[in-house]
Amino acid sequence: MTPATDPLANHLLAALEAADWQRWKPHLEPVNLRRGEILYAAGQPQFHAYFPTSAIISLLQVTEAGGSTGFAIAGHEGVVGISLLLGSDTATSGGSVLIAGQGFRMPALALQEEFNRFEAVRQLLLRYAQALITQITQTAVCSRHHTVDQQVCTWLLHCLDRLADNEIVVTHDALASLLGVRRESVTLVVGHLRAAGLIRCRRGCIEVLDRASLERRSCECHAVVSKEYARLLPRPSRSAPGGSDDGICATQRST
Repeated sequence: MTPATDPLANHLLAALEAADWQRWKPHLEPVNLRRGEILYAAGQPQFHAYFPTSAIISLLQVTEAGGSTGFAIAGHEGVVGISLLLGSDTATSGGSVLIAGQGFRMPALALQEEFNRFEAVRQLLLRYAQALITQITQTAVCSRHHTVDQQVCTWLLHCLDRLADNEIVVTHDALASLLGVRRESVTLVVGHLRAAGLIRCRRGCIEVLDRASLERRSCECHAVVSKEYARLLPRPSRSAPGGSDDGICATQRST
């Protein structure tokens, strides 16, 4: 079993207490998450919560005209479907796969029962919800006050935190949709980052060569969000074979 196909590669699942984990295991179903796959849409019923292990999910809002903007992402540090914990059986926003990979899903009713009955589970998931709210809040601040250049750097860093290496398999179109900006703006920024030697590009993939310089070029938003995840969420008590237990969002070293 590779780390991505082990449920304990998801840090929330790995942080469960032993007794809780034994109850959860029978409910977890492995899923392959394909890029662009819609996991749920605003106003539609949510039948499952998703725990990514190697995939990254974009949480987004879609306008009546069809435009979309991402307000958060979730990867191996968390869960997708947080509105289930608030007593809602329908989604208030959309969720789609930004970067393909593996994960596990759990029936909505099973997750809600665990949340309602068991204090340790409830506290863990509420701490995750608070960290996610911080990411959403900081995204709103970033989109209002920071340049597209800074926003692209911040989102690349967010993605790196949730990947096993320095390669981000994402298109300019997907990044533009995530940020709610024109594709041409993203292409211009990517060109600047490549010319500066911070990244290397090939079709549909961005490889980060100098994370430290990318961090200096971004705004404060990535650091604010990362610190809050680290503050609120515990280190996993167990880890997948070959996986990292260095924190909720393990980061890569500059190459």
